[in-house]
Amino acid sequence: MIYMKNLTKTYGRARGVTDLTLHVPAGSCFGFIGPNGAGKSTTIRTLLGLIAPTSGSAEVMGLDCVRDRTAILAQVGYMPSEAAFYPEMRVSQVIRLSADLRKKDCRAEAAELCRDLELDTRKKIRELSLGNRKKVSIVCAMQHRPRLYVLDEPTSGLDPLVQRAFWSQVERRRQEGAAVFLSSHVLYEVQRYCDRAAIIREGRLVVEGTTEELDIENRFFDYYEGRAAQ
Repeated sequence: MIYMKNLTKTYGRARGVTDLTLHVPAGSCFGFIGPNGAGKSTTIRTLLGLIAPTSGSAEVMGLDCVRDRTAILAQVGYMPSEAAFYPEMRVSQVIRLSADLRKKDCRAEAAELCRDLELDTRKKIRELSLGNRKKVSIVCAMQHRPRLYVLDEPTSGLDPLVQRAFWSQVERRRQEGAAVFLSSHVLYEVQRYCDRAAIIREGRLVVEGTTEELDIENRFFDYYEGRAAQ
């Protein structure tokens, strides 16, 4: 589903990511962990074809991230950490526009998601709280039922009940064979919902393995600071 081999991205003399090799199979939930500036956003933007790697390669669903960017963006459910919407549009208009861009009729799926997330589609974007704008982003990412979800801090700003509804939707899609690439600062989420995870520091992979083996929630700082056996 996702395959990166020796992926490297530099910005002049500045580091992005270096020699990153990862594989995310179908039906899995992969946690990608690191502090701000570690290279998580660079990795995601490269996977989506928004920036080109300096060297190495990355494929999503068998599509090359440089040559096949348009096809990847159409097929992936991407949820950025901070989504920007037109403030004067109503929620229903934003959701419909997202579906129209993919040339799909997503009305039934969107209605179910809005109901589960308790999202009022009549309001304008400027009237929404951070948490409710996050709900709009969730619906836009999920309504077309993609084979791959790329989620960047998806639950920030959501209350516990909505978080539970969100993860229920994610798990249902995983059971249907979709893959999830989750960038998160919430160690508990990664430990509970992901089957594999990787820690990145200063653009380099620190450790990668199953969440059961790594015990991310309790040993993150040991790995990050080099105190744990890998």
